[in-house]
Amino acid sequence: MAITHHSSKPPITQGWLLIAMTACVIAILSINAFLLMREHRSVELAAIRTSLNIVRLIDRDVQNTVEQYDSALSALIRVSKRGDLSNLSQPLKQMLMFDKAEETPDNGGFFLLNAQGDLVVSSLADDTPGKNYSHWQSFIEQRDSSGNDLFISHPFPTEATQGACCISFSRRISGADGSFQGVAIAQMKVEYFRSLFQKLDLGANSTISLINTDGTLLIQQPGRDKARDDLSHDPIFNRLLKEHKGSFIAVSSKHGQEELYSFSEVGKLPLVVVVSLATEDVFASWRRNALLVGCVTLMLCITLLGLTWLLGRELQLRRKAEQTLEAMIRTDPLTELANRRKLDETLTTEWLRAQRTRKPLSLIMIDVDHFKSFNDTYGHPYGDEALRLVGKTLKTFVRRSTDLVARYGGEEFAMVLPDTHAEGAAQLAERIRHTIEQLPPIKPGGIPITVSLGTCTQQVTADDSQTRFLHCADQALYQAKKNGRNCVVSRNAVGDA
Repeated sequence: MAITHHSSKPPITQGWLLIAMTACVIAILSINAFLLMREHRSVELAAIRTSLNIVRLIDRDVQNTVEQYDSALSALIRVSKRGDLSNLSQPLKQMLMFDKAEETPDNGGFFLLNAQGDLVVSSLADDTPGKNYSHWQSFIEQRDSSGNDLFISHPFPTEATQGACCISFSRRISGADGSFQGVAIAQMKVEYFRSLFQKLDLGANSTISLINTDGTLLIQQPGRDKARDDLSHDPIFNRLLKEHKGSFIAVSSKHGQEELYSFSEVGKLPLVVVVSLATEDVFASWRRNALLVGCVTLMLCITLLGLTWLLGRELQLRRKAEQTLEAMIRTDPLTELANRRKLDETLTTEWLRAQRTRKPLSLIMIDVDHFKSFNDTYGHPYGDEALRLVGKTLKTFVRRSTDLVARYGGEEFAMVLPDTHAEGAAQLAERIRHTIEQLPPIKPGGIPITVSLGTCTQQVTADDSQTRFLHCADQALYQAKKNGRNCVVSRNAVGDA
């Protein structure tokens, strides 16, 4: 008897291959997404560092410039209070009062006003003393103020600078009793800051702004917004005031684009310097790289999935071919029943199972009567047809998945019946015999087909022999033929039933 060992290792299916490769693809995409997001964060941090460095640079320059103007104003006030000033010549007075003013960049003039707003002295040669400037914002703010803080005005155009926009720095002049005695004012062209900001190339959609803490925009480069614009109600500006210094990303309420804002208050001055970088510019290079990496990764993943599908399909076709070949190896080509090899394997399997379960095992051997004479009389084609008809009929008696009918060889067939007692096997054999006997002749008017059957039933133990079991069924079949054919003889492994 041939015994075949089947591998317990489950076959790799196309579905499992696709699931495994899909998991790998998801892992690849997740890793790429993680690396791209980490790179995105690195680009963002680099932009923050760069913009904060620019903010610090501008902050320092603005402070230095304002300190120069404030120092010149302090010198003007100090000289104006000298008791011997009236004894000095006009050129000498001008030199003493405006000596430090000459050091200030892009100044639009220094002015000393009395308590009524009348011009006492000016650094501008064509300015006439006595002219009243009480309408100036700087004069009004200092007159109405009780302190002595430096005031920075809103931007305004002046005739002295041919309409160029200026801002003014001013300090109040107070008497010994604190009474208001006048104002010292210095005007500076905002073009100075614009030229400073223009040297810093931050991208087409990015800006540098200098804003008064009251919300007035003093200067912006490039000038998307107008000087003197009121930003006091802008949520971005209010956040700048609240946080004093730092960086954040937000969508501009005025322009609708996402921007990276880096900002700082300018020392103790009422000023805020803001560098806003359009994230479109900040992440432009990252987006190009991300698109390239994403496309390459996606194409790679699609290729991997495609190759996996093709491999799975090839394995599936191969497995089907193997299954077909396996079935062909164990199938009789004429009757399409199991062949002798399959019979041997099944009988061995059921023998061992019957030995474990201690349930009876039955075997029916079937032989077509006078088949050689039938073949000689009608020819091999009719003989083959007769065998096919018998095989088809036998197959109708297989009711359980554990039962097996097989072609044993030539005109012989066998039926394995697990968990079947001798009486049941004998009854089934008789039904088979009767059914085949009732079949119409293969050839009209020809000899009817009949079969002889021998059954053997055994309660299998460890000491029993499978060979003796087969011999028992063979002997029963031989006895059926000896008894005149077209009959059933039943036996068991130890004697006749």
